[in-house]
Amino acid sequence: MTEGATALGIDVGGTNLRVAEVDAAGRIRSRHAERVTKEREAFMARLVDIAAQRGPDVGAIGIGMPGRVDAAAGLVLSAGYLDLGGLPLSGLLGASTGLPVIVENDCTMALIAECAVGAARGAANVVMFTVGTGIGGAIAQNGRPVHGRATAGQLGHITVRPGGDLCNCGRRGCVETTSSGTALGRHIRQAGLTVDTGVDDLFAAADAGNTIAEAVLSAWAAPMRDAATSMAAAFDPDVVLFGGGLGAAMVRALKRLPPEESWYRYDTRAAELGDDAGVIGAGLCALGRIDAAVIHQPAPVAQPQPALF
Repeated sequence: MTEGATALGIDVGGTNLRVAEVDAAGRIRSRHAERVTKEREAFMARLVDIAAQRGPDVGAIGIGMPGRVDAAAGLVLSAGYLDLGGLPLSGLLGASTGLPVIVENDCTMALIAECAVGAARGAANVVMFTVGTGIGGAIAQNGRPVHGRATAGQLGHITVRPGGDLCNCGRRGCVETTSSGTALGRHIRQAGLTVDTGVDDLFAAADAGNTIAEAVLSAWAAPMRDAATSMAAAFDPDVVLFGGGLGAAMVRALKRLPPEESWYRYDTRAAELGDDAGVIGAGLCALGRIDAAVIHQPAPVAQPQPALF
């Protein structure tokens, strides 16, 4: 990679596709967002078109995908609401562009960014949960993502309530069934609260002494603490990080729980980079910057961010 080279970081979500040109310090030089195209052939054609409009300094492409990814093979195994199972994404886009293309799970890309320039900067061993409609996850040890055979990091499917609600994965009692945004909505309905009750409403009511709101927050957060503590027992991380749209709310709810007697102690933090985490991580991953030099580097200076297209 030549000095001053950048990468195109692409973050594919169930609704939106975000693209940014990212430098080796994790700074976004330009950005673009659009609605994701869910049909297989149209999705691939759109990625090829986006890559063709890259800037002259772009020397690699990183793509974060939802669902299960074989990063070594650059293969999408499943992608949630997108019909992309079995798509050899890195091979197809690499052949089109002539550039190296790295494909990872989107949570792994977000974790790479948070370790490099976000809330986990300076930490080499991190577990990350992303809390939104479902729950995703990723693990870093010694500054590098943990893949297992291919798809390690499916943290939403840690069992926290054996025999509990049926999960989309086919098992019962996964933390996704108790502590996702979808689960929070169910807790709210079961408590007899109005369907438009949001998490901020719950915090406000609980702070005012409303025991129903406090019980809902506890039912949502307590199983997540069990999952996080299980990961602490398995990996002894420096930090357990919570990202996604409800990550900060989850950290706030966890701090309301009564203290737990346990051997396991860990630093709980909310992610900092928001919607930029995926594209920054994808860019850094593509530049081959998943190492201690990045994890321990100082925060970058903010730069102007023009539109990419």
